[in-house]
This record gives sequence, C-alpha cells and structure tokens, in this order.
Amino acid sequence: MAERKKILLRLDPAVHDGLARWAADELRSTNAQIEFLLRQALSDAGRLPKDVGRMRRPGRPPKSTPDDVGDGSTGTQE
Repeated sequence: MAERKKILLRLDPAVHDGLARWAADELRSTNAQIEFLLRQALSDAGRLPKDVGRMRRPGRPPKSTPDDVGDGSTGTQE
C-alpha cells in the first residue's frame, strides 16, 4: 500500500467540534470522517479517481487467531 499523504488543515474551532461529534456518532476518527466526506464529495462531483483505494472499515481491526500468530499450535485438541 502506498504511503498516505499528510496535510495540515486549519478549521474554525466550531466546525472542528461539529465534525468531531459527527465522527463520534459514526464511530470514526475525525481524520477518517474528513476523508469519508471528501471521498463522498469527489464521487458526487464525478471526480473520484477510478484507482482510489478503499477506506478502512470503522472500528478496531479483528484480533488475530493463534493460527495467524504462528505459535505452532494447530488449534486441535489431542
């Protein structure tokens, strides 16, 4: 995956507060909410590039199972 771009964004504090509340309601970080809204606006305007990657789903990534960790266990009982 390509490295994500970093930008500095200056917002009115009231706009940031409203955005942060909206993000919390949607179970997203403020940063993820901004990206979601920008992608939606680009899509609505027909300007979303065809090769854009998918956004990560909200919430924590799933926990790995013992088989994923590589501890040598087979997951079966003997």
